[in-house]
Amino acid sequence: MGKHIFLFLFYLLAGEVLGCAQQTKAVRELIQRVSGRQDIPVSLKLKQDKDSTYYQYEVQDGTLRIQASDNVSLCRGFYDYIKDNQWGMYTWSGNSITVPGVLPDQSFVRTVSPFFNHYYFNVCTYGYSMPYWDWERWQQEIDWMALHGINMPLALVGYEAIIARVWKKMGLTDEEIEHYFVGPAHLPWMRMGNVSGIDGPLNEDWHRKQIALQHKILDRMRSLGMKPICPGFPGFIPQEFKRIHPELEIIETHWGGAFSNWMISPQEPLFKEIGTAFIREWEKEFGKCDYYLVDSFNEMEIPFPEKGNPERYEMAASYGNSVYESIRKANTKAVWVMQGWMFGYQRHIWDYETLGALVSKVPDDKMLLLDLAVDYNKHFWHSEVNWEYYKGFYNKQWVYSVIPNMGGKVGMTGVLDFYANGHLEALASPYKGKLIAHGMAPEGIENNEVLYELVTDAGWSSRRIDVRNWLKDYSENRYGKASADITAAWNYLLKSVYGTFIDHPRFNWQFRPGTVKDGSINICEDYFKGLECFVDAADELGDNKMYRVDLAEMATQYLGGKAEILTKMIDQEYLLGDTLQACFLQSRFETLMLGMDALLSQHPTLRLERWLDFARKAAETPEQQKQYEKNARRIVTIWGPPVDDYAARIWSGLIESYYLGRWKNYYTSRTQGIDFDMPAWERNWVENHQGTDYEWGTIDVVDFSKKMIALSKDISEKELKLNQPNLIGVWSLGDKETKEVKLNLSARMLEKMKGISIEIIKGRKEIEATGFILEADGKLLASSDDVKSLQEKTTYPIVLPEKIQANNGCVLTVRFTSSSGKAAGVILLE
Repeated sequence: MGKHIFLFLFYLLAGEVLGCAQQTKAVRELIQRVSGRQDIPVSLKLKQDKDSTYYQYEVQDGTLRIQASDNVSLCRGFYDYIKDNQWGMYTWSGNSITVPGVLPDQSFVRTVSPFFNHYYFNVCTYGYSMPYWDWERWQQEIDWMALHGINMPLALVGYEAIIARVWKKMGLTDEEIEHYFVGPAHLPWMRMGNVSGIDGPLNEDWHRKQIALQHKILDRMRSLGMKPICPGFPGFIPQEFKRIHPELEIIETHWGGAFSNWMISPQEPLFKEIGTAFIREWEKEFGKCDYYLVDSFNEMEIPFPEKGNPERYEMAASYGNSVYESIRKANTKAVWVMQGWMFGYQRHIWDYETLGALVSKVPDDKMLLLDLAVDYNKHFWHSEVNWEYYKGFYNKQWVYSVIPNMGGKVGMTGVLDFYANGHLEALASPYKGKLIAHGMAPEGIENNEVLYELVTDAGWSSRRIDVRNWLKDYSENRYGKASADITAAWNYLLKSVYGTFIDHPRFNWQFRPGTVKDGSINICEDYFKGLECFVDAADELGDNKMYRVDLAEMATQYLGGKAEILTKMIDQEYLLGDTLQACFLQSRFETLMLGMDALLSQHPTLRLERWLDFARKAAETPEQQKQYEKNARRIVTIWGPPVDDYAARIWSGLIESYYLGRWKNYYTSRTQGIDFDMPAWERNWVENHQGTDYEWGTIDVVDFSKKMIALSKDISEKELKLNQPNLIGVWSLGDKETKEVKLNLSARMLEKMKGISIEIIKGRKEIEATGFILEADGKLLASSDDVKSLQEKTTYPIVLPEKIQANNGCVLTVRFTSSSGKAAGVILLE
């Protein structure tokens, strides 16, 4: 009897061990991939805790023993074990994890996250960073997510393939469907109802490959215990549905003053029919999903009656109920997820009562609101945080999230102390409500890596993080040592770019020449000192691979700041009439731009050629290859006014062929006094320019960085005589010439604008200003047709409406005419 009991217990225990090994198989394979070793002695154990998400580890007798609540937490536990021992990092720009042959004993460590879940991605990430990724790149990203503890990512690949099936069953033709779709990089905005028709159509090859890719993505996410948020139907359709349903009311949507799409109201029976059919078709292909993202109102005006009118709230409640019912009818257990950019960006529409009405008929456990941009509330809009304004989000589940990046911009910015500790305010708030997740929603990734490492660490911390101590640990993991120069570099950067929040960090040379005086990156004295210290660290850290990767980027950021100053110095010389000095400074500017291009040619991710390679490899035919490359070029440059130069990448290949190309043509036109059609040149670069121009070969990054810093160190804003803080831009006018001068303004300028003034610096003959137009996000804010003779100073007063939104661009157009004589001058903010 005892023998039988022993055998029973033996087989039972063996079955449990085997079952656990099978459950954690994906974690073990991930550890092997990221460590490059098959033989790390590690024991993995799952033990759920209904009250927390946690991991714990220790090393006994040379074996690393990790226990956690789920597979992602096991991965996070392994990564923290690596970082706690300064054995490297896993980042977009490189993997430096090195595990010793024998693991030293380590005492017990337990970490409990203050959040059950950890969220990642923005709808726009699928356009600005991921549209052409293959499985190899996706696998790296899922590994990155798991190691950083992320278990709730958006998983939107394949939406068009599934919705095309649904629409075809409903009677649309293949041609009607495919010509509605945009190019792959612009799909996020089509999904949100902002655009249609850009760089399309899509084709069956694309759909087939996306379906296969999404299977791999979801299989891997699920094997790691992630909770992917899949796409739902938000209500945007081809207008050809009117052919099938003549009675259907279709609303043409407008966005940014230049784009449109078509939507049906959630109250239309067809909305529910498509929404339910989509989820059923999705789950038939990919299996059950617990979360569906449906964003029907992003940056949209809504056809509700005025505030205070009971019909407004009845309609909002009906809209919300219809969206939820379209999901519930297909999957009774699914949760409706909605992005909350509009919660802060459009409070003039989405006040407390209106949003409350929208979600009022949705069960509390069937709604998840993404409080997308807490950093914007705190550091840009300076508004009450959403969880307090909406009083805990009406008892609905919600996610604390930040947007560390718009468009994938490479320029440095972000208040590191806020990203480390801002979530503690939400956790302590009486309006905490059902806060179930912490996360981030960058529009573009592969930039500002220090910030993302910090945000993901913060999501697992219920205690205040000392940022300087954290940066010391970060440097030891990334560079092998926190040298005195590296420490000094971080301290200076904390007082400049990493101590300030800029919503769109760009150098002025990343805009169309002549349209912007100042970039938005905080290139103060501390900025340059910090980057000089980073370069000085090469004497100690130059042999470290990750240091050299970052050195290429940091030296480029330094040169980028100096190049910005040079553009202003060149403008000054033209205004003062010293063309010879202007040409000399132009040669220095070109040298710095080419130096940046050369440095980043050695970087693993900051290269245009890499971006285009993803697009080309996604194609099946030469025609598709041309289409996808054009689409990839467009999204990072001119994807359409008013969002031109929005992505603002600082990439090798892009600097030399696009940014410098524009400036060289601009300066040639100024020197020779001839007009140059810059928009046509930009379109040609996007649509006809195949390949990139420069092949730099191998460069010694340390030696080259030192030389370029020495070459540019003397460039200083102290040399600028016309550097007034309220200077918007400069203008020049030829004899008997009529001209429009277009200048890009930041949203911050609008906050304090009372008017503009125009001054003549050189020339005193018959020159007139004939009016101006001020537009933001494609909408007219103010204008004047008043003709004013320019003498010393001429002012146009401007009264702006309240609640201005200018996230996607603000343009001031000033008109001039010369009856006789040449002149040049400045435009100032009043």
